[in-house]
Amino acid sequence: MRRLAKHAKKVGADMVLTEGGSHTKVVIGNQRTVVPRHNEVNEMTAKAILKQMGVTR
Repeated sequence: MRRLAKHAKKVGADMVLTEGGSHTKVVIGNQRTVVPRHNEVNEMTAKAILKQMGVTR
């Protein structure tokens, strides 16, 4: 979530979070994704979420 917030700030867009049962919907500009709310998120899942949102290092 921190990397997504940093990305939103970088592109000058608001990050909107919508809490669901066990997932959080994240909207940055016109991009949307769903992030699982677990203590740890699988590394491949995290990389896929960042890729979906256009986050680069």
